[in-house]
Amino acid sequence: MASTGSTTAAAVPEVALPSGDARPMPVIGLGTAVMFHVRPEDTQDAVLAAIELGFRCFDTAYMYGTERQLGDAVAEAVRRGLVRSREEVFVTSKLWCTQCHPDLVVPSLRETLHDKNMLQEPAEYLDLYLIHQPICQKPGPPVFPAKREDARPFDFKGVWQAMEECQRLGLARAIGVEVNPVCQQQKLRTYCAEKGIHWNGEANAVLESEVLAEIAKARGKTVAQVSLRCVYEQGVSIVVKTYNKERLKQNLELFDWELTDEDRLKISQIPQKKLQGGAFMFYPEGEFTSVDISEINFAEE
Repeated sequence: MASTGSTTAAAVPEVALPSGDARPMPVIGLGTAVMFHVRPEDTQDAVLAAIELGFRCFDTAYMYGTERQLGDAVAEAVRRGLVRSREEVFVTSKLWCTQCHPDLVVPSLRETLHDKNMLQEPAEYLDLYLIHQPICQKPGPPVFPAKREDARPFDFKGVWQAMEECQRLGLARAIGVEVNPVCQQQKLRTYCAEKGIHWNGEANAVLESEVLAEIAKARGKTVAQVSLRCVYEQGVSIVVKTYNKERLKQNLELFDWELTDEDRLKISQIPQKKLQGGAFMFYPEGEFTSVDISEINFAEE
């Protein structure tokens, strides 16, 4: 397999997904949730650099506005011989809140694959498709933050059935959920393990943790590496977010060492918190200042 430097794609462990058609998922991938902070060509360059280092897993979303750049980078990597074909790359994208309507799920994925030329023929499919947020908004272009009047009841059953239809049609090979070291959701992870559902985690919001900093200093690692190793040891695939080539390289240096039992105990005792509440999705003027389950409208079966 093509590679540069000391890290190859074969060096990154993979995890089998329960879906029959899904290829194994590399346990670490590059996220492209940079939105307005970089130029489009920066995303393409970062993806190409990551492929050269050994990354074969990439995360994008309709809301990020990076689907086309990721597709262009994968196509360029094939042209350069960095990978033999699109099939060597594991790609995840996500359904945004304005698309969380049963009749819009399949058309939204088709738009990602076809109208945006995200992944060109003959491999017009996603390896993994996720619901981005458990929030439903009025159909239309993504607006962030949204207005209260744009909120809609979420038809969880109908949307999930439409996600399953994407899988049945071959447009998406698998579907999944996410986790973070400061929001480990142990009960939900246990349930998912029992049901054969694989977790896809993000390692942000942890760099200021004193516990992780203490472990990192003792082990001669960065806080990010300790966080990533923690998530990896839980059997979770990881999405990292950096366009810096040196940090990309560091993020792959996880697999020749492990945490001690004492490290794991300390990490398990980190105070847990939800990383995102519903309020951040809406304007503050008269909108949701807190979210309680009793305040949310659910569509009935």
